Amino acid sequence: MIKKRALISVSDKTGVADFVKGLAKQGIEIISTGGTKAMLEQAGIQTISIEEVTDFPEMMDGRVKTLHPKIHGGLLGRRDLSEHMEAMERHNIQPIDFVCVNLYPFKKTILKEHVTREEAIENIDIGGPSMLRSAAKNYQSVTVVVDPNDYDEVLSELASAGETTLLTRQRLAAKVFRHTAAYDALIAEYLTEAVGEKEPETLTLTYDLKQSLRYGENSHQKAAFYQNALPLSFSIASAKQLHGKELSYNNIKDADAAIRISREFDQPAVVAVKHMNPCGVGIGETLDEAYQYAYQADPLSIFGGIVVLNREVDLKVAEKLHQLFLEIIIAPSFSDGALTILSSKKNLRLLTLDFSKKSQAIEDEKVSVLGGLLIQDQDIMKEDVEKWQVVTKRNPTSAERTALEFAWKTVKHVKSNAIVVANSQQTLGIGAGQMNRVGSVQIAIKQAGEKVEEAVLASDAFFPMSDSIEYAGKTGIKAIIQPGGSIKDQESIDMADKYGIAMVFTDNRHFRH
Repeated sequence: MIKKRALISVSDKTGVADFVKGLAKQGIEIISTGGTKAMLEQAGIQTISIEEVTDFPEMMDGRVKTLHPKIHGGLLGRRDLSEHMEAMERHNIQPIDFVCVNLYPFKKTILKEHVTREEAIENIDIGGPSMLRSAAKNYQSVTVVVDPNDYDEVLSELASAGETTLLTRQRLAAKVFRHTAAYDALIAEYLTEAVGEKEPETLTLTYDLKQSLRYGENSHQKAAFYQNALPLSFSIASAKQLHGKELSYNNIKDADAAIRISREFDQPAVVAVKHMNPCGVGIGETLDEAYQYAYQADPLSIFGGIVVLNREVDLKVAEKLHQLFLEIIIAPSFSDGALTILSSKKNLRLLTLDFSKKSQAIEDEKVSVLGGLLIQDQDIMKEDVEKWQVVTKRNPTSAERTALEFAWKTVKHVKSNAIVVANSQQTLGIGAGQMNRVGSVQIAIKQAGEKVEEAVLASDAFFPMSDSIEYAGKTGIKAIIQPGGSIKDQESIDMADKYGIAMVFTDNRHFRH
């Protein structure tokens, strides 16, 4: 009776010696290559070299060693087809029944700083994926293992039944094809980016499961959270959770929105978000001052919200945050005292994030639609305020211009139709997601209340009619910033002049659907 054989060739050698000892205990012969073979023999495990099987030397710095008919014939030959078995016997090909392979560390290589293109290319595995795919295709007869987490299950089945089950082999084969697909997708992404291809004829994306979620937007919807295969440091996916319940689907979306807004500000800033819209944004000389402005912007809506602070949370700010019911607090760090007081709330989620990496948070935005995927650049254009055009008789004052710049940074993160009423340090009123622009204007101004007379107004897109300008003028708004571009711009300009409003055109729209 021909002994069963296993082919072992791994880059990640975690647990492989114990796994192979378990295989050998079952009387399985071990074929191995290079560094894996040396490591196994050092562990006292007898192995057969690839050269002994193929009768052909390894060559080209290891590029060619397993791409051989005696390897792939042994993997692909169907045991249930006599013509396959006859061909194997005729060509002296012995079946290979187990494959344990993981691949050159391409991902780890390209994540290194200053990695060269040559180094990246040399870490593209060819033989490994080929062996995995051959073995996985023939899962009826071959057990293929790519993940060290599966070693114990394979050994357990061998110990109890002398072989693995068909269901296990099928499951492991599916994992192999996911693994090689993700590996190839990463290579394709790297090389596509290297040649500057912006709209490839096919799009290959790969993500790693970060977290299974209890449910999605609603309790009857299943959901999971996946992270980029090449992690983005300044992102909710890379945030470190220090305390509290697991993040929910809605928590993750809200936190992402808040993180994006916080990226706009270099000075101490605090952003409060509810349902993916800011409900309060404040900046100041200190974090405490910024927090006070953000809280006072909308003390009602911040309840149950998410707060992002771009400086370390100290005890003074933590004591104020502790007075509120919040879902999540995100900051670069928390002082010991702040962490102690905030951790006293069992369910409050506390996360840290590396704000020093915020300028590197650049990737395409992807939105699923039924049957497809929309992709666009992020809306992170650097505004040239010197090119903004004052179109009214009155110019904004220096204070008004500062407030307009603050409002313009914020309005781009509000769901369209979007209106932000603000002064130079805080939002005062936000109108989001209305079906007509004047509705958003009315909501934002009503929320600002008496403070509207010291405020400016920002609109993410042009005003199609002058009714919004008229409403703003009657309530006391003295300066407006908008993209311009409507065929009725002149009517809006005339209305602004009527009420002594200074109006600035930016020539850049910031819809957020």
